Amino acid sequence: MEQYDYIVVGAGSAGGALAARLSENPKNSVLLVEAGAANHVYSWLPVSFGLLIHNPAANWLYESEPEACTGNRAIPVPRGKLLGGSSSINGLVWVRGQPLDYNTWAQMGARGWAWNDVAPVFTKIENYEGGPDNGRGTDGPLKVSVVPDQNPLYDALFKAGEQAGFKINPDYNSEDQEGICKTQTSIHKGVRMSVARAYLKPAMKRPNLRVVTDAPTRRVVLEGKRCVGIVYEKYGRQIEVRANREVILSAGAVATPQLLELSGIGRPEVLKQFGIEVKHALPAVGENLRDHINARIIWHVKVPEVSYNTRARGIGAVKEALKYATTRGGFLSLPSAPLLAFLKTQKEMETPDVQMHIVPYSVKDPKKRILQEFPSMTISVYQLRPESLGSIHIRSADPDAQPKIVFNFLTDQRDQRAMVDGFNIIRKIAAQPALEPYRGDEYSPGKDVRTDDEILHYMRNNSQTAYHPIGTCRMGPAGPNTVVDERLKVHGIEGLRIADASIFPTMPSGNTNAPAIMVGEKAAQIIKAAA
Repeated sequence: MEQYDYIVVGAGSAGGALAARLSENPKNSVLLVEAGAANHVYSWLPVSFGLLIHNPAANWLYESEPEACTGNRAIPVPRGKLLGGSSSINGLVWVRGQPLDYNTWAQMGARGWAWNDVAPVFTKIENYEGGPDNGRGTDGPLKVSVVPDQNPLYDALFKAGEQAGFKINPDYNSEDQEGICKTQTSIHKGVRMSVARAYLKPAMKRPNLRVVTDAPTRRVVLEGKRCVGIVYEKYGRQIEVRANREVILSAGAVATPQLLELSGIGRPEVLKQFGIEVKHALPAVGENLRDHINARIIWHVKVPEVSYNTRARGIGAVKEALKYATTRGGFLSLPSAPLLAFLKTQKEMETPDVQMHIVPYSVKDPKKRILQEFPSMTISVYQLRPESLGSIHIRSADPDAQPKIVFNFLTDQRDQRAMVDGFNIIRKIAAQPALEPYRGDEYSPGKDVRTDDEILHYMRNNSQTAYHPIGTCRMGPAGPNTVVDERLKVHGIEGLRIADASIFPTMPSGNTNAPAIMVGEKAAQIIKAAA
């Protein structure tokens, strides 16, 4: 039977970074097991966030359960299914979050995870083109750039934001997140900086790192209360491998709790329902799910050439392809949003509580990312730190059956208030004189949706997620609501840790890719120190 010092399950944002760092020590033998493919022909392109949004070759294509709180719709939950995980298909928006987020984690009992603890880890990750001010990193493996795209519509939006009373922020990844800003992205010279490219590509040259792809992990192997290995499937064959030191689960907020439950670790009532032997009762597995629910407003645009609905359709699409091929610029080089805003819905607040994505085009169906025929722009909003809690649990003992995802979006009144207020702020910005030359009529939801109840009804029936599931294996002191301790060890089991977004005690204020990579980096530091 093959043996390794460390086995990492999942080659996504956290797991890829973790395996790369563990293998820096030539004395460590490391196995990285990924259920998905080694790559996809589009995965190096920034625009792959649209091209792969509905592609089963690179995307798990999960869906949530239909719920009354969101119009009884099954909401898509895309997750990466290849090396780099969701960093290979995401929208490439680089957000560290606020110091408040991590200080809250520490206050909840995750000692060692306060802002002063994690800020140096973010610095270690980054190779930021803007320089080392504000604690930014310039020597890390992952290159971060500011969107270079120029557009008079962007200039008008910045001006409109100022007219509405909001400031411009040149670096929202400093300790001050507030303001309207050009997006910082995990893109370098028009190429996606996934964890696969930034971390794994150089690390895979090391003889002590073995990477196995197209190999879904079926269960962890327990001997009593100690994890001694895993079983994965390759070419239809079940293969057991042993860990001399530790197994680290980095399969993500959807698949990590699923794998634990299939292994007999979790809520006894869930396991017994599907005939799975309870090997270790841990009631918080799969609970405390949070995600950002994302509501969009679309306007017609009066100047067609400022909208990519005009510039990237028909013959324009050919021109944009040629532009990308020759300059690595244009539409194909953009992240999911070239402009962002982090704003307070109430001026008394200490820090921003909503985030906006500002996009110079619109799509017909967020599920498929097909451009509308008319020139338009979109501004979307989500509450940064949602309080509505959901869950992810297995629906069967079949490891290939998708888990049951229940979001409970907008069930907390604080979430409802923040989302409605954020929606109204978007309209306030759009109504400013600076946008008058560009802004046409509101296309969706339209001028008839005005009251709080009407806006909430629209959100419940039309909003999608922002693809940021977290919290399903929450970190904190041992208790009914946590799964791992501050060293990422699973409570009550030796030799098993979790390192991915499932451990987040609360939602970071923004997109979750950078915090997930931070967890992988910090996990490597913790494990190296323990060894």
